[in-house]
Amino acid sequence: MDDFNLALVIVAVVVCVLVLFVNFYILINYQHPDDANQAYFPKFIVVLGLSVAAISILMLPADVANRQACRNAIYNGACSLTLPMKTLWLAVYIIDAVLVFLVIPFTMFYYEADQDKSAGKRLKSSLMWVIVSAIICTLILGILYGLLGKADITVRHLSSSTANFPSMWTEFSSAQPCIGSSSHQIFSIKQCSAYTASATSLTTWTTRTSFPEYVVALTTIVGSVLFSIFGGVGITCLPLGLIASFIKRPKAVITRSQYIKEATELSKKARELKKAADSLRQEEKSGSKGKSWRKNVKAVEKELLLLENDVNALEEMYPQGEQAETAWILTVLGYMGKLILGTLGAIVSVAWIAHIVIYLLIDPPLSPFLNEVFIQLDDIWGLLGTAAFALFCFYLLLAVIAGEMMLGLQLVFITIHPMKWGGTLMNSFLFNVGLILLSSISVIQFCATAFAYYAQATAAQEIFGHTLQSLRGIKYLYKYNVFQIAFIGFAFLTLLYYVLFGWKRKKPRGRFQLAN
Repeated sequence: MDDFNLALVIVAVVVCVLVLFVNFYILINYQHPDDANQAYFPKFIVVLGLSVAAISILMLPADVANRQACRNAIYNGACSLTLPMKTLWLAVYIIDAVLVFLVIPFTMFYYEADQDKSAGKRLKSSLMWVIVSAIICTLILGILYGLLGKADITVRHLSSSTANFPSMWTEFSSAQPCIGSSSHQIFSIKQCSAYTASATSLTTWTTRTSFPEYVVALTTIVGSVLFSIFGGVGITCLPLGLIASFIKRPKAVITRSQYIKEATELSKKARELKKAADSLRQEEKSGSKGKSWRKNVKAVEKELLLLENDVNALEEMYPQGEQAETAWILTVLGYMGKLILGTLGAIVSVAWIAHIVIYLLIDPPLSPFLNEVFIQLDDIWGLLGTAAFALFCFYLLLAVIAGEMMLGLQLVFITIHPMKWGGTLMNSFLFNVGLILLSSISVIQFCATAFAYYAQATAAQEIFGHTLQSLRGIKYLYKYNVFQIAFIGFAFLTLLYYVLFGWKRKKPRGRFQLAN
């Protein structure tokens, strides 16, 4: 028993170290050349945020393994060297909330501040924004915790009469399973009186939850709103986007004359964008940064991103240089890989949606479905079910990121911060890390609910199940499956969008103009 638990602790330490190395690799390869050898504090926050998000996703499988390590223990103290999962959950998610609402906004304010200002002025401006945000958040949390920070837990009151302790046990049988005569016949089953309580025995216990748990709960609600929108869109657009990319792939290399014609049009577009960017820069220096200016900045950012995509597509259709044939072969293989990944993703997405409907939306559930699959995989090999469980959780987080990128491009209601290999600025990194951190809490809560049968009796179930779903003002969102229904609704709307528009080739756009 102790050897297994010690091995679990060692595995947890090794995984944390590997997560750090992977995140350093992501940072180094995605960062923009302009940020090389500078912006060290934002880079530290990026690595820390990505590590916290990844570790929080992996903690639920670790929680399940931690529970299994003690499944043969007679009493709680008999199992030593296990991970203190409840303490770890609260610590990770308090860190998550601090990063999302305080540290990352401060870092973005400082990074995006006017470089002509001194470091002291930028620091002062950023601190002012963060202090105001912290005061507002603290007041809101304190008021809500004082008024609504209680959990109303419904329990059934069971009682029975007393009897002398029997001197012999021969009187017990299937016909007489109770001490004394306090039993009742229900259908063909004989039950003791404590198990035959009436409906009026239901009562509600009210207890005040701890403040850290309440912070986690409110942060989860904020993340769940984004998760329902971005996750619902992403669960559909992630696989279908890859398949659509394969369908709309370049079928053959274009001619040189076609390349020159397309390149000329793109160069005109680039000059228009440069002119627009210069005009916006002049407005910024003159201090006229109004609503129209911010709208035009977002429009320029969107057009610049689309222009870069057009340039990359043109380079794919007309590879140049000594390795042109090799580049074309790699392009074809890349689109084949997208088709394979899209197909596999579609299978996972269908399994997720079917599981939500079968296990969460239908009461009582028709089947444990994926819960039973993970248990069967564990029977084949101890970590196989846990690995599959972690894969489904990670896929859900990828779906959230894919949904955010799609809605950001189509609706432009948020600032676009695309992640590009070798071309991601630190403010884009920080924005996406904040989104991942905020969504990771909801992903874990959603997985803990969706796989409650597989992850039963874990610390995550205690926090995200009983406590969160019993809090005043919040419990009704979970009682009526608001987030799950919204998730399925956005997934259906996205599927409808792809059926109607997703497979069409992109039409040429007109000239770009700034709004007045």
